[in-house]
Amino acid sequence: MKRKRLTRVTALALTALLLPAALTGCRFGFASDPDDPNEVKTEIPINMSVDTFAYDESLKGTSITLLNSKAEIQVALNKMSEVFEERSGVHVEVMPVTDGDSPYTKVVSLYNSGNPPTLSILDTTDVIALAEEKAEDLTAEPWTAEAEEYLTRVNDKVYSLPLCIEGRGIIYHKAVIEDTLGREFDPASIKTLSDFKGILEELRAAGMERPISLAKEDWSLGAHHLQYAYELYDGTSEGAQEVIGKIKAGTLDLSTYDRLSQFLDMFDVLKEYNVAKADPLGADYDEMAIDLADGKTAFWFNGNWAWPNLEEAGADTQDEYGFLPYFVSDDESDFANSNIQGSPSKQVMMDGQIATDKQKAAAKEFLNWMVYSEIGQQMVVNSCSIIPPFQNNPYEPADPLSRDIYEKVHSGNAFNASAIVPNDHWSILGASMQKYLAGRCDRAELIREIEAYWAEQK
Repeated sequence: MKRKRLTRVTALALTALLLPAALTGCRFGFASDPDDPNEVKTEIPINMSVDTFAYDESLKGTSITLLNSKAEIQVALNKMSEVFEERSGVHVEVMPVTDGDSPYTKVVSLYNSGNPPTLSILDTTDVIALAEEKAEDLTAEPWTAEAEEYLTRVNDKVYSLPLCIEGRGIIYHKAVIEDTLGREFDPASIKTLSDFKGILEELRAAGMERPISLAKEDWSLGAHHLQYAYELYDGTSEGAQEVIGKIKAGTLDLSTYDRLSQFLDMFDVLKEYNVAKADPLGADYDEMAIDLADGKTAFWFNGNWAWPNLEEAGADTQDEYGFLPYFVSDDESDFANSNIQGSPSKQVMMDGQIATDKQKAAAKEFLNWMVYSEIGQQMVVNSCSIIPPFQNNPYEPADPLSRDIYEKVHSGNAFNASAIVPNDHWSILGASMQKYLAGRCDRAELIREIEAYWAEQK
């Protein structure tokens, strides 16, 4: 197996020279150093020789805008827009959301200024909040049939195209585990929380004292971690909303809610074996990728969006990385212990207020081009490095994290649940989770803060 790694000193030096990390993840989509102009990357070539897509000649010369909140695909989207313009004559200006800015706040400010983007890549929560007032009804678009189970409906209408599937769980580095233990590692052998604790103890006994990297950022703790308490209710988005409704109504006692207790049992294990246990709120996100690639740690709770960070740290697409579930019990029959969360994390919403009919037609053509054209299908997967939710797309992602999620989705080992929570959930309850991570509050206090947050929601 080819293993291309930077030394720790070299990697840290490189990281110090690159742009600082912002919010990285599926919920917000910000990546560390998303488009360093000096970085040389190996690109998968796009076959431009076959193009059977039917372009509307009447749309030539039309200009539209696309607001992008997924920073790691900014360069790829620019390339896609250039190719689309060469083929269709429609100009697509890709507008990035500034690192650290809220996509929702950005798009609302553009609406308030009377100059909203024609298309906006937003979080599902944002689409639901804006759809009926701002968005174009896309229910009749042909691509809805290609992604039926990943569509977001608002009062039975579709206002957005699901851009990508993203999943999260416990990332493992197979070679590091095998090198440390001196034996083969079969991810499928880890089926329960006790199994997971068992291999952590094995690694500790073999000299890896703290095998886990655990991010301290509030968006990771308040969204990617805590939302398991809702999404694992029954593994569906509907179930997540049902349990959230019960919490808001005060009819569910969180102190006896089994999924919250189970979630915290797993989180406590991550805390115990955290490489930054001595100073968990001082952990550096970029160094976590280096730790995993170099072998200081064997596991990192994150999502497939973390691949650019790992690649920057020296990981190779031929290395064996993959995902373990977020184990919550010792029940092997519990879907949570055998499935990865995978859902459409970003949506493309079309403006229905200001855009002209011609701009709307051009925007719809661009979306259809991504779904149906041979070139668009390739660029979505190979240029943007995302997992397409459309069943007609024959291309598979190249990086091992996305490939693992892709395989789990297509083999039935993923559950599609997205908890729709208020925009401040990640920041307010993320801060509560930070206190819990640092040992500054116990479970009882954390639960009280979660209950208090939901009690204030209308």
